[in-house]
Amino acid sequence: MGALTAACVWALVAAGIGFAPRRAHWPGAIVLIATGLPLLVWVGLAYPWWVVLIVALAMASVLRWPLRFLIRRAVSIFAKKKPEGRA
Repeated sequence: MGALTAACVWALVAAGIGFAPRRAHWPGAIVLIATGLPLLVWVGLAYPWWVVLIVALAMASVLRWPLRFLIRRAVSIFAKKKPEGRA
């Protein structure tokens, strides 16, 4: 199976998770993120950068709400830290 074929299968699985009941969305998103990152590396090794960009944008559009949540959480965690050396 080629890298782009695997990316298409990933997209079909993502669509299936989207049709699942709401309680299955977050576990499905975690699985999609965990499998999507190595898949993106595989596509990057097999194809030029612009194909990787298209696949990455497609993945980001599928995972837009989990990505927004994770970005907000990361920003809030780093914003709460005080600079060292100051009281």
